[in-house]
Amino acid sequence: MIYRHPIPGIFLSRPNRFIAMVQVKGQVHRCHVKNTGRCKELLLPGVPLILDKAANPARLTPYDVVAVYKGDTLINIDSSAPNKAFGEYLQSGGFLPGLTIIRPETKFGDSRFDFYAETSDKKIFIEIKGVTLEEDGVALFPDAPTLRGTKHLGELARAVSLGYESHAVFVIQMKGCSLFRPNHRTDAAFAHALVQAAQAGVHLWALDCQVTESSMEIGNPVRIELE
Repeated sequence: MIYRHPIPGIFLSRPNRFIAMVQVKGQVHRCHVKNTGRCKELLLPGVPLILDKAANPARLTPYDVVAVYKGDTLINIDSSAPNKAFGEYLQSGGFLPGLTIIRPETKFGDSRFDFYAETSDKKIFIEIKGVTLEEDGVALFPDAPTLRGTKHLGELARAVSLGYESHAVFVIQMKGCSLFRPNHRTDAAFAHALVQAAQAGVHLWALDCQVTESSMEIGNPVRIELE
């Protein structure tokens, strides 16, 4: 996935989860934060950001915050990027070969999964979770409690019991992580649900990404450690 108009900025403050005050070319702008998560360890005063110019020039927030530097590592924090990058990867045949149908945003039970796909003999649900939290080379999810995420895992397990193939894919929006773990400290219920999902036959994946100031694409598998 590509950003058409990337521009550097400096983070100043975050009045609320949707807005960041950012210095751009010597001026201060109210910018839209494309991630409603915590990101407190990333959005620190003075850190360099990458912004993307809004498609609507009349919008009150002229830029979207899409990435932030953590030292030398560029981390994409655009919540829409994991689905877009994974969708491209899925279409290319890089994830599952032989797909005859790929459909985004498909309802199952009380949930809506990110992708539904089919091969000649399989019906498949795929749920994507974007990961922006990293500690000492370990990618962690979630960075805040997620009842919705826990519910999705239960629904993926139920889909397996009904004959579907199910995948939970953690898209790590950076390079440099050697391991993925559920964040027991932040959301023990989600961590427990992830173990139960794996035991029920849900396939778990963690994939890192190649991130530049103007793009993000799926990279390599990262080892998962549940316990």
